[in-house]
Amino acid sequence: MANNEENFEQFEEDEAAETTLALCSAGRKRLFSKELRCMMYGFGDDQNPYTESVDIIEDLVIEFITEMTHRAMEIGKTGRVSVEDIVYLVRKDPRKYARVKDLLTMNEELKRARKAFDEIKFAGLNQVEEEKAE
Repeated sequence: MANNEENFEQFEEDEAAETTLALCSAGRKRLFSKELRCMMYGFGDDQNPYTESVDIIEDLVIEFITEMTHRAMEIGKTGRVSVEDIVYLVRKDPRKYARVKDLLTMNEELKRARKAFDEIKFAGLNQVEEEKAE
């Protein structure tokens, strides 16, 4: 009896996911088409992949982002998503975890580089202003 209830609940969840996916793809503006086309080409697809292929991949990407966001909102502070929540969610998937760590490290390096560039730029402006004042 319990097994039938579990199967029915799983069926309902699958039906809801399919309905949501159909509604998403029906009349919505495509957000990532250009980027996905480039990524598909980079991973070996045709330079101009079928629109239907791009659309289905975009639906999957949006579904993944939505699901991860909802899960992250449930585990962290109510109504907020933090980087730590995402790291926690991908901790058991070595590829995703490594990619998240790489992106976070790269983000920190970019912040340091921007800060150093701004400091050099700011120091150069101060020198020019001092020379003009003399």
